[in-house]
Amino acid sequence: MQDVPTLVAQAREGRPRAVARLISLVEGASEQLREVMAALAPLAGNAYVVGLTGSPGVGKSTSTSALVTAYRRQGRRVGVLAVDPSSPFSGGALLGDRVRMSDHASDPGVYIRSMATRGHLGGLAWAAPQAIRVLDAAGCDVILVETVGVGQSEVEIAAQADTSVVLLAPGMGDGIQAAKAGILEIGDVYVVNKADRDGADSTARELNHMLGLGESRSAGDWRPPIVKTVASREEGIEELVEALEKHRAWMEERGVLAERRRARASHEVETIAVTALRERIGDLHGDRRLSALAERIVAGELDPYRAADELVAGLTDLMEK
Repeated sequence: MQDVPTLVAQAREGRPRAVARLISLVEGASEQLREVMAALAPLAGNAYVVGLTGSPGVGKSTSTSALVTAYRRQGRRVGVLAVDPSSPFSGGALLGDRVRMSDHASDPGVYIRSMATRGHLGGLAWAAPQAIRVLDAAGCDVILVETVGVGQSEVEIAAQADTSVVLLAPGMGDGIQAAKAGILEIGDVYVVNKADRDGADSTARELNHMLGLGESRSAGDWRPPIVKTVASREEGIEELVEALEKHRAWMEERGVLAERRRARASHEVETIAVTALRERIGDLHGDRRLSALAERIVAGELDPYRAADELVAGLTDLMEK
C-alpha cells in the first residue's frame, strides 16, 4: 500500500517519481484510486489542457515536443500525456513518443508520461482523465495530451481538453477526405504541419474551404485559425502558441472555459457511474435473476426492453440497500 498523502505532497514539490507512482495507481485501477482522487480534488483545476490529434504521420509527437520547448521558454511547467495504441496480440505498446521527446528528459520542469490505450477506443487511454488530474495537481501549468493516430470518429480528446488542436499534413488526403473526417468537427485550432512540402498551401486552402461549409457563426464566435508549421525545425510554433493563448483568452472572457470543464467533469462522473453499473451487471452473470429473465424472453413472455427495465430496477434496489 502506498502512502497517498506523502505521494501527493512530493508530487506538489515536482518530484517525478511521486507523480509516476500516482499515475501508476490510476492506470492500474488500484484499490487506493478513490483515496488518490479525493486527495487531488482540491489541488487540481489550474492547468491549461491542450489536446493534439490527427492521423498517423502528421507529426503529433514532433509538434508536441516543439510546443514543450516554446512553453518552457516562457518558464511554464509542462506535463505531457502521450497515448500509444496497444497491440491486439500482446497487449503491449511501443510507447515511442518518449524517443521523439528525449530532448526534454532531463528538464525538471517537464514531465512526460506515455500511456497505452489497452483497447480503449476514442484515441485516448481510459485512465487519461485521472492522469490529467494528477499532472494538474502536481503543478503543471500546461498539459499537452497527444492522442494515438486517429481516424474519422476517434474524437474523445474534444471531451478532455480545454483546446483541441487538429493536425494535418500535405499529401494525407484530398479535400473530400478532409470534409468527411470527424476530427475536422472538433478542432479549435488547425495546424498544417510539414508546411515545407509541396501542397501545403493547397491543403490550407482546402481546409479553410471545408471549415467554411455550413458555417453559421455569430459575431464574436470563435473561428478556428489555420497555422502552418514545420515542427521539426520549430517553425510556426510561436504562432501556434499565440493561437492557443488567443483561444484560451476568448474562452475565459465568455465563460466557455468554465463550461467545458464542467462538461468534462460531468462526462467523467458519468463514465465512472456507467462502469460501476456494468460491473454490477457483470456480477449477475450466472445469477438466477438474469437466468430467469432470459428464460422468459426465450419463452416469449417478456421482451428484452422490459427485461432490462426489471434488471435495472433490481440493481437500483441493491444499491439502495
